[in-house]
Amino acid sequence: MASKQQTSRKATGTRAANGRTHGGDAADDIGLDALVGHAGYAVRRFQLWIFQDFIKTLATVDIRPTQYSVMTVIGANPGLSQMAVAKRLGIERARLVHLLDSLEERDFVSRIPSATDRRSHALHLTGRGKSALARFKRLAAEHERHVADKIGKENREQLLQILACFT
Repeated sequence: MASKQQTSRKATGTRAANGRTHGGDAADDIGLDALVGHAGYAVRRFQLWIFQDFIKTLATVDIRPTQYSVMTVIGANPGLSQMAVAKRLGIERARLVHLLDSLEERDFVSRIPSATDRRSHALHLTGRGKSALARFKRLAAEHERHVADKIGKENREQLLQILACFT
């Protein structure tokens, strides 16, 4: 029995060494030349697919990947400072402030003045935020099943191992 990945390739055509997909739409007939061998290009295309699937899968709860990441880190580490969250997730501090504003407006996150540093805030999930995050995690698990369906369960595990040095 053919895997879903093989079936998908058959439905969209086969990819030649130059990156062309025969039997697909007109855009697939444009060769990619050296891009076929560039990891960065492949990772970027995968990132686009993965973000689109995440957004689609979590559309009913209106949460974006970065918002989910921020809430997950805060949930796992109550009381972290904004700077610590920004640094750990690689988010610009100004962008994180905007993200926290939107999460605070939805009553998912609260900023509490730090007991040790007047310039800092400790971040916590609200009760509503904890409940919402539990639902988001269930939907994110569904999204991860989509990833496994797309690339295969073993390939997904291998990909996570390869990318672990970047997390």
